[in-house]
Amino acid sequence: MASPAALPSPAPVPPPPEPQAIRACLTPDVATEFDREWEIVLERAKQTKDLAPVHDLLHKWRHFAYSELKEPGTYFRMLATAAHTLATGKAPAGSVSAPEIKALIDRRLGR
Repeated sequence: MASPAALPSPAPVPPPPEPQAIRACLTPDVATEFDREWEIVLERAKQTKDLAPVHDLLHKWRHFAYSELKEPGTYFRMLATAAHTLATGKAPAGSVSAPEIKALIDRRLGR
């Protein structure tokens, strides 16, 4: 029988779109960002009586949480890349332009 250390780790899976499950995947610094957005969206939902933004936030953060599970630090690297792009007006090296992405999607959809 293999020792527990010799067994491969299961691949991470996305958490369910629930606040506690999402938070459990985040480092303390990233969880602070989630909490900040969560409070803003909850306050708006109380005022508007519309839960769609809450579901949107959970969907968005579910993807961030999964990214953080696979490769810790992804969230803050994404923020740094966005800040650099906004500051310089140039996309990072190796980026694909919007027209190139659209063409790729069209090819995959057979258009």
